[in-house]
Amino acid sequence: MDLDGVIERVSPGNHDEIESVLRKYNAENRTTFKFDPSDEEKRTKLCQALFKVLDQGAHTSCQIVCLEALRILSRDKKILVPVTTKENFQILMKLAKLNPKLKSLGDVAAFPVVVEALKCLCNIVFNSPEAQKLSLELNLAAALCALLEKCKDRRTINDIRCFDLRLLFLLTLLDTETRSQLKHELQGLPLLTQTLENILGIRWAGKYKSVTKPNRPPMSSQDTDCTIEALKALFNVTLDSWNVHSKSDAHQFRHLTAILYHILLSRGPSEEKTEELHSNTVNLLSNVPVSCLDVLIRPAHKASANNNSSDMEAIQVMLDFMEKRIDKGCSYREGLTPVLSLLTECSRAHRDVRKFIKAEVLPPLRDVSSRPEVGTTVRNKLVRLMTHVDLGVKQIAAEFLFVLCKERVDNLLKYTGYGNAAGLLAARGLLAGGRGDRWYSDDEDTDTEEYKSAKPNINLITGHVEEPLPNPLDEMTEEQKEYEAMKLVNMFDKLSREDIIKPMGVRPDGSMAPLEEAIHGTNIPEENSSDSD
Repeated sequence: MDLDGVIERVSPGNHDEIESVLRKYNAENRTTFKFDPSDEEKRTKLCQALFKVLDQGAHTSCQIVCLEALRILSRDKKILVPVTTKENFQILMKLAKLNPKLKSLGDVAAFPVVVEALKCLCNIVFNSPEAQKLSLELNLAAALCALLEKCKDRRTINDIRCFDLRLLFLLTLLDTETRSQLKHELQGLPLLTQTLENILGIRWAGKYKSVTKPNRPPMSSQDTDCTIEALKALFNVTLDSWNVHSKSDAHQFRHLTAILYHILLSRGPSEEKTEELHSNTVNLLSNVPVSCLDVLIRPAHKASANNNSSDMEAIQVMLDFMEKRIDKGCSYREGLTPVLSLLTECSRAHRDVRKFIKAEVLPPLRDVSSRPEVGTTVRNKLVRLMTHVDLGVKQIAAEFLFVLCKERVDNLLKYTGYGNAAGLLAARGLLAGGRGDRWYSDDEDTDTEEYKSAKPNINLITGHVEEPLPNPLDEMTEEQKEYEAMKLVNMFDKLSREDIIKPMGVRPDGSMAPLEEAIHGTNIPEENSSDSD
């Protein structure tokens, strides 16, 4: 559709004509995200004309099509510079009911206007640094919080709540000052927690225990989207919340964790939406102080298969989620490390969680005929990650297994083999054996009879039983052996002199050092024998 014709018909102020021409323009450009640079000036003029129509006032249907057109145009960052002014920003805030002094949202018929205005603000704030500055000047975050309060207990206006939360998420993502304001001045954590509780319609049976029905139906698409937006906004508000300083803080985080427990056991309208819901829940749980995660563990109604006295349904959901992310095989850093990190911290802090996860991930060994990284079990998949090219993924996978083994080197090597564990042990200075710094309970692992009988024949490097190979030295004369040995020494010497490799050795304390230093024991600080284990 010709932009000159659209601008010409929008300008006069005939609302019916404006509505007619914009409906056609919106239908043609609904999926447009890339615009012709040669029409940049015309699109700017159209934006300015739309703001004039909205400012002068128009009937509801005309306002909606004007805002839809503005939302489409606001995808183009270049035209936002001239049109992002304080006056235009205030026009959109007024239409979105972002006025803290308003006592109610007014007529239900105007709700679609509020939703479209919020959508426009989301686009403009995301694409325009000038809009981000104006949001601070006009105290947009406070107005959004006031709007959330007006939406309280009204499930019929989830669209308004959803885009309100999305805009809060964008503001706190793009500006640290707004994030701090929402967290401290506007009491964002209790407000957003209550909003999440209202969206889900949770009723409480007791402290941190919701009334949930087994086999309940999946959440609606609208409730799922709204919940996801609330989780994302809460994630920004709870950043750097590892230290709980008061009982009220601890209560607030435990209350939030109880709601997240409810979400973990819920399903979205599709498998993709369920995964997105659980992904955002896991991300938020990563911000919760680890001492408050005990709410995820419930007393068991009956004995579990592994004799666990606690209900680990939420932990099982996270384990299943982790395995799905491993199986997908893409974007491990963003998709997998949050859940691995969360499960690691839970296992480190809560003994019951560690015992349950170890029973699922590292069950007693029986068949050791294959390498630890070969196979389809969760253990096999995690051991493969221990040699992943991404350093962050490799470290967190190794750390997770190490914690499940109570940070004992001999226990870790039993399940992974020395070759797979070498990176972690070198980083922790444990190549000579021993255990980590953290204390764990003294209960010992019980080896199966199959493992005990195979143990003498297990190759410690590969972690599995290997058929003995013939020794090539057996058929060599002494002269041939000496020749091959000198040939190998000369090769290493050449590589070392040309700085292609640097020979390393292990110090008595288990850390790596240049070979000469490791052999002669130089530059090693004296240790007080009383500190020795």
